[in-house]
Parts: sequence; C-alpha cells; structure tokens
Amino acid sequence: GLVKYLDNVMSQMESWLIDGDVQRLVVVVSGVDSGETLERWQFNVSVDENEKNKGKADVVMGGTSDENDASTMNIAKVKNTRKSVKEIHDEIQAIIRQITASVTFLPLLNEPCSFDLLVYTNKEATVPQKWEDSDPRYILNSQEVKLRSFTTSVHKVESMVTYKEADEWEL
Repeated sequence: GLVKYLDNVMSQMESWLIDGDVQRLVVVVSGVDSGETLERWQFNVSVDENEKNKGKADVVMGGTSDENDASTMNIAKVKNTRKSVKEIHDEIQAIIRQITASVTFLPLLNEPCSFDLLVYTNKEATVPQKWEDSDPRYILNSQEVKLRSFTTSVHKVESMVTYKEADEWEL
C-alpha cells in the first residue's frame, strides 16, 4: 500500500524534476477525526534555467545506497558540477536534522493523523490521470518557520513548515 504509493509518487517526481516542471512539494499532515490541516511542510523548488537548458542527458537521479542516507535523495548530479554529491548530501542531511529537531517547537498532535502530498507543477507538465487537483490546504491562525535550503547545480530547494497555533487552553 504505502510503499507502492510512495514509489509511484517518487517515480513521477523524478520525471518532473528532470524536466524542470516541479515548483513546489507540500506534505500536509491532517487530523483523521477533525479533517483539519495541522502541519504543512513546503519545499519550494526553483530551477537554474542555464543548467536546465544544457540538456536532460547530463542529469542523473536516484536514491542513495548508503543505509545511513536512506531518507536522502541524490537530487541531481551534473557533469562538471560546481558542487560535489557529498556537499549536496550534507545540505540535505542538515535539513533532515532540522526537521527532526522541529519536535521541540511544533505542538503535540493529539489525534490520529494522515498525510497528503501536493505537487505544484508548471502548466506544461503531463499529469497522470489518477492524480487529482486539490486545494492548497492552508492553515488559519498558523505559525510559519523557515527551514534551511539546499542547492544542486540545477535545483534550489527552500523549505518551511506552517503549523496550527496551539490554543492557550491546549498548552
């Protein structure tokens, strides 16, 4: 179920990233009982147009084989890159550490939760028929925290989390 779903999403994301079609990836955490959006993790993706125009043949994508880096992804490796894969991995690991540390300021989730993945693409992107449009799932009365960013020779990813502000009585 979940692994197959994530494999399908990652396969489509790879295609869109290679084509330069991804603008933003959002992970929405919602309460199962309330249906309310509790957290919204946003990753804005911008493409260096000069690198994009060099051609898709120079870009190679795939996951890492290192067990410690299993949750990171080798976003892009370009021939004659100005940034090494290790530097890119280090930046991604720093973001993952920051996300992990966010438990210190995020409100406790007091109900069972589910997640949705929202992918914002260019209008020219080919979208599979099984994918459907969604509202942006914004959070009213929210707090926003900018997280670290990272760059490859092709992509720049800026991240942030928006979360529902805890009511005073919940503290």
